[in-house]
Amino acid sequence: MDTQLFNLKRKVNQYKEALENTKAYRIAWKQELKEKIVQTLNHLNTESELGAKVEVREEMENLNAVVLTLGDSKSGMYTEVGDEIQRHLIKHNGSLVYQQLFNGKIIVLINYPFIENYGRPNPPKTIAIYRPEELTDPFFIRHLEEFVTEITKWEDYDDDEPTKRIGFDMNFGPGPASLDTPPKEKVANKSK
Repeated sequence: MDTQLFNLKRKVNQYKEALENTKAYRIAWKQELKEKIVQTLNHLNTESELGAKVEVREEMENLNAVVLTLGDSKSGMYTEVGDEIQRHLIKHNGSLVYQQLFNGKIIVLINYPFIENYGRPNPPKTIAIYRPEELTDPFFIRHLEEFVTEITKWEDYDDDEPTKRIGFDMNFGPGPASLDTPPKEKVANKSK
């Protein structure tokens, strides 16, 4: 019984330590980490000439985020809705996100580009989760390199490798997502 009680006490202490860590991580974000992320991303953006914008999102306390975004633009695709009137599809150009988690740790994500009303966006790619003290300068360049690599792959999409689709699941007619899989109607007709 003593061994079991010892193990229980050890687990209770680990639980209490996790709660204290959450408080400490949240304080670190407010006191220094958020500003460090903003300054570092602004510096790397300027030096690399990426042309992004750094935004701080503070809609919910202790779930803040710092976002390096490439913004929105016209996709180049549009529908004619009248003489000289065009309705453009908007393209979200992707972002790199540093966001607080519920426990104060920082998750780093890539939001892929996507075009509104043209398929479904890819889910974000998680790069890693860090304790505040783990998020050191060399990681920021690696994160930015991975972000640029991923959005370049998205922009340079082609059907040479159909198993490596990047966020295209058409909601109107055949398109890149249907290149390697025949529509369901055709499959059903072949089996008759």
